[in-house]
Amino acid sequence: MQPFLYLPLLSFLVSGLFALIVMPWLLRLCKAKGLYDLPDDRKVHHNNIPRLGGAVFVPAILLGMSVSVYLLWSVDQGVPAFQPSTFVMAAGVFVIYLIGLLDDLMGLPATLKFAVQFVAALFLPFCGLYVNNFYGLFGLYEVPVWVGYPLTIFLCLLIVNSVNLIDGIDGLASGLSVIALVAFSVLFGRLDVLMYTLLTASLLGALLVFMYFNLFGRAERGTKIFMGDTGSLVLGYALAYLVMKYAMTNNALLPPRPHALFVACTLLLIPIFDLVRVAFTRLLQGKGIFSPDKTHIHHLFLAAGFGMHAALGCILGLQVAFVAFNFLLLYCFSVPSTLILCLDILLFGGIVRALLVKGRRRDLQQG
Repeated sequence: MQPFLYLPLLSFLVSGLFALIVMPWLLRLCKAKGLYDLPDDRKVHHNNIPRLGGAVFVPAILLGMSVSVYLLWSVDQGVPAFQPSTFVMAAGVFVIYLIGLLDDLMGLPATLKFAVQFVAALFLPFCGLYVNNFYGLFGLYEVPVWVGYPLTIFLCLLIVNSVNLIDGIDGLASGLSVIALVAFSVLFGRLDVLMYTLLTASLLGALLVFMYFNLFGRAERGTKIFMGDTGSLVLGYALAYLVMKYAMTNNALLPPRPHALFVACTLLLIPIFDLVRVAFTRLLQGKGIFSPDKTHIHHLFLAAGFGMHAALGCILGLQVAFVAFNFLLLYCFSVPSTLILCLDILLFGGIVRALLVKGRRRDLQQG
């Protein structure tokens, strides 16, 4: 059996089993130390919920990937050489993991978290990973380094914060990440790039276990848990890394991939669009982009009368629909990616407008 057929599955299972064993221990730790996400006016939960579920992600990834890499080495299948850039990226992951963990344990100012995220984003171009080709999006193709480096930092920060800020209802950030990770597993698997497939499989294993406790755990029984900033920041950083790795033109590592940047960003369309919309809305209202409010897409669904699980299902369904819509137009009808992006913006804007109108009508009826 070829390594591609069983090693990703092995990483997935090992990571998931590790998370399944550790998660009850994390729940007990949070209860003993009082590490809870407390309800307030902006949050939709009404109980004290443990908030360290995401702390399991990085250890689970390392364990899941290590088992598969060791197995490759032990059967003399050959292990891809680790470049210095691999250790640079590992340092970036550690930085983002540490700041998330500190925030969950003691709380940190948003400006400090953003500054650390900026430092972690610098690790991408520092190790030679950056956006160097638009593949025809906006009529652009290869871009120079002086454009690609700042664009990479901006896109990394955008993805990290989009995942972090959309984590407002049970299963939303994790569900959107699962959709993206499954797609990246297929994309990298088709390119025969084993290490990135192992990364996505390992993260998927831990993430699905977390989703079980997050969605089906009961607060009154002490079995429900949130991922916290530790989890959402690590998820966002891992997804940013995968986007850059898939989007960057590097024929020495990956074969040519038409529309790679557009395809990769499509997998995170809902969180990216939502963050851009919310940021622009706050700026137009004279607020800071970090100002807390209830304007994210899940808030709009809830204000329009949807229950939490219905809102979750609708948003995940929308993400899948946008991916299917974009891929259909791109690969079956050869529609230019720029035109598809414009259609995406119009559709997303129409959905948001409809939710706002429905929410206002509901407020009038109840008022």
